[in-house]
Order: sequence, then C-alpha cells, then structure tokens
Amino acid sequence: MKDVADRIREAWVRERPDLDFSSIGILTRLVRISRHLQRARSVELAAIGSDASMLDLLATLRRAGKPYRLTPGELEQASLVSAGAISQRLDRAERQGLVRRTRDEGDRRVFHVELTGAGRAEVDRVVAELMERESELLQPLTEEERHLLEQLLKRWLKRFERDSRTTRDARRASPRQREPGCRRG
Repeated sequence: MKDVADRIREAWVRERPDLDFSSIGILTRLVRISRHLQRARSVELAAIGSDASMLDLLATLRRAGKPYRLTPGELEQASLVSAGAISQRLDRAERQGLVRRTRDEGDRRVFHVELTGAGRAEVDRVVAELMERESELLQPLTEEERHLLEQLLKRWLKRFERDSRTTRDARRASPRQREPGCRRG
C-alpha cells in the first residue's frame, strides 16, 4: 500500500527522471513521523498537566543527578535554546515553586538553578506518565525492529551532532574577518 512519500517520489520521478529521489522515501517519512510525534507528545503533556519547555528544564536538572543543580549556561547548552528562553522558563518554574536560584558560595557572580522537592516530584510524575503513554507509540514495532531502528538513528544522529559541533567550534575559533573599508550592515 502506497503512502504519501511514495506518491511524492513517484511524481518527482515522473517529472524529473534525471534526478535521484531515493532520499524522499526516508526523509519525508522521518519529517512526517516527527511532526506526528511532536503533536502526540504535546497532547500527552497537556493531558498530564505539563508542556515541552517545562519538561525540558526540569528533566535536564533531574538528569544532572544530586544535587539536581546546574548554572543557567549549562541549562542553555543542554537544552539548545537561547539564554532568553532559559530565563523565561526559569522565571515560570520559580513562580511555581519547582526550582530555586542560589548564589555560588565561592563566586557570588555565579548562580545555580536547582530542583526543589516539589520540582523533583513533578518531573518524576510527568516522566513516568509520559514514558508509559509514549511506549504505546512504538507498538507497531517488534523489539528487534525497535533495537535496529535505535541503532540506525543513533549512528545517523552522531553524524549530525559531530558536524554541528565542528561547525560551531570553527565559528568560535575564527572570528569574522572584515575587509578594510567595509562596514557591517
């Protein structure tokens, strides 16, 4: 039975037989599955009283291990969102009593964010419920298929993360060179 990716690929092959459209069979399906998974996660999180940004913040702190504390910079790096987004998340979580900010005893310029008891209980509850609900999404796959898919995706993701890290490191190492007489616009 054909799906949307098959129909898209067939249309392109008909229109441009000179090109290789084999990537559509994988990438189009991955993009569409990703959208479905994001939607399903949002729905599930809303049903259990949370959202993706709060879960990301609390889960990052929880996975850090005791004392469940990180700096805002460490949170930013782990979450791959801007400092402004982290600040907004922290403000909201602090108002809800899920995290607290404390100054570093050795360096008063630095502060830490740590889970409160309520924050730890909340993230543990949300993660347990979410994992139970999301396991149902994998039901069409056997254990062997799940393992194989996980290994393939892991290998592929490593490539993207390595390339991303290399690009990021190169940008940090060599500041932009400006030609004499050119102004930044």
